[in-house]
Amino acid sequence: MIRHIVFFSAKDKAHIDQIIEGLSRLTAIPHARRLEVARNRKTDQLGNDIDIVVYGEFDSETELAAYKAHNLYQEAIKRVRPLRELRFAADYDVSLDTPFASAAG
Repeated sequence: MIRHIVFFSAKDKAHIDQIIEGLSRLTAIPHARRLEVARNRKTDQLGNDIDIVVYGEFDSETELAAYKAHNLYQEAIKRVRPLRELRFAADYDVSLDTPFASAAG
């Protein structure tokens, strides 16, 4: 399983709701096993520069690629890019890239 995590900051904090609205269109794309768009709660004591988080889970690289090729993904980019300042993305394969897993207990 591939986890896809993207962090955004808004150029203008007044546009955060518009960014969330634009990114929420991504949830209609059928290739994700799970996709969430959320406002950062900004409770970290060291840094709170990120305004919005997109978290996705995909069964394979193929599904992630199909998600990124979808027309709703392109539409979301057009809506959000002018409003965002920063965008940081990370993808990792849970089965290959996470050798140390622990269960909370």
